[in-house]
Amino acid sequence: MALKFQNPTTSTKRHTALVIDRTITQNRPDKNLMSHLSYKAGRNSSGKLTVRHKGGREKRHYRNIDFMRDKHNIPGKVSVIEYDPNRSANIALVVYKDGDKRYILSPLGLAVGDEVMSGDKATIKIGNALPLKNIPSAQFVHNIELSVGKGGVLVRSAGSSAQIQGIDKGYAQLKMPSGEIRLILDKCYATIGVLGNIDHKNEKLGKAGRKRHMGIKPTVRGTAMSGGKHPHGDGQGKGGRHGPGGPAKDRWGNRIGTRTRNNKLTNKYIIKRRSNVRKNKFKNYKTII
Repeated sequence: MALKFQNPTTSTKRHTALVIDRTITQNRPDKNLMSHLSYKAGRNSSGKLTVRHKGGREKRHYRNIDFMRDKHNIPGKVSVIEYDPNRSANIALVVYKDGDKRYILSPLGLAVGDEVMSGDKATIKIGNALPLKNIPSAQFVHNIELSVGKGGVLVRSAGSSAQIQGIDKGYAQLKMPSGEIRLILDKCYATIGVLGNIDHKNEKLGKAGRKRHMGIKPTVRGTAMSGGKHPHGDGQGKGGRHGPGGPAKDRWGNRIGTRTRNNKLTNKYIIKRRSNVRKNKFKNYKTII
C-alpha cells in the first residue's frame, strides 16, 4: 500500500495523491453478496432538494458485510481482498469449509490464503473474532459490538482500532480512536487487528470532478452569501461572521457546533471523555467499576 503522486503537468495532477494497494484484486464482487443501494441524490420523489450538497454519483451496489461474525468455530480462508465503494476500509471475501461465503472488514496484514475464524475457540490472530473476555489486554481490535449478538458498530473505518485496557466485573475497558475510554460488556465480540487501508487519510482527490463522482456537490460559505440567504451574509470583507453577529448559525438561523449527545443512561459507561471535551462537564458521573 502506498500513495501515488503524478507528474505536475496540470494543476490537478500537482495536488493529487491516490492510494495504490497491490493486494486488492481486480475480480468482480460476488453477486450473491450484493444488494441494491437506493440513492436519491439529495432530492425527494417530487424532485425537491431536501439534502444540500448531494448530487448524482457513480452507480454502486451495496456489499453485504458480516459485522456479526456469527459463524462460530468454523474456519474459513480468505480468497480475495476487494475495494468497497461504500466505506473507507477494504473488505475480504472469506470462504468457509462448509462452502458459505461472507465479506468481512479487512484488517492490516490479512492476505489471500490466510485462515480466519470466529468464536470462543478462535486463537488470538489477525482477522479472528472473539468475545472481549478472551482477548488479552493491550491488544488492538476493531468491529466491536455494543450489545451482545447485535453485530459490530464501533471502529469500522480505515486505519482505526481500539485498545483493550483491561477487564473487570464483566466489563472491558476500551480506549477508542478518539481517546475516550469506555466500558463494554466482555461478552461482546470484537475482531483482532488494526483495519487496513491506513493511507486513506492521506489521500488527496486533486480535483472537484472526482468529488462529484462521489456524489458531493460544492459547499458555499455563508459569509459569501447575501444577508437574505444566510445569517452570516452581508458585511464588509470576508473574514469572520457578519450580519446579526453572535455564535455560528446554519442557513436557517439555528446554532451549530453545540454538543448533541444527551443520553444520561450511558454516561456511566464512559470512564474518560475524549480530550477535546471540557474536563469538568462529566467529573461528577460515577463509573460502575
